[in-house]
Amino acid sequence: MHLKIITHEKVVFDEDVDEIYTKTVDGEIGILKNHVPIMAALDIGVTKIVKDNEVKFFTTMGGVFQFKDNEGLILTTTAESGDEIDTARAKEALKRAQARLADREADIDAKRAEAAAARAMARLKAKLNS
Repeated sequence: MHLKIITHEKVVFDEDVDEIYTKTVDGEIGILKNHVPIMAALDIGVTKIVKDNEVKFFTTMGGVFQFKDNEGLILTTTAESGDEIDTARAKEALKRAQARLADREADIDAKRAEAAAARAMARLKAKLNS
C-alpha cells in the first residue's frame, strides 16, 4: 500500500508502506493492506509507519486521513519526521505552554496553550521513538 503525508508547503512522505498507525480525534487506528475505505479527522499526535520492518515516526498536527484502494493520504497543517525534531526546542515549548496553563493569574487562551503543549508532546514522542 502507499502513503502520502502532505502539508501546505510540501510532500513530507511519499512511499510504499506495510503498516500505518495514526491518531484520530476518535482514538488511535491501525491500517494494513486491503483495509476498508476510511476517512477520519486527525488529532495532534504521532503517525507511525512500518516499512520492511523499519519504523518511522512523524508528527501530524491535525488534518484529515483518507484510505481507499490501498492508498493512504494524510493532509495536515504541519508534519515533521521524528529524525528532524529539535528536542531542546520541543522541551522549551512544552515548558512554556505548561507555565502558561499553571499561571491562574494570567489572561491566557487556555485552548491555545493546551494545543501548544500537545504539539510539543507529540514532537517529543516522535523524536524519542525515532
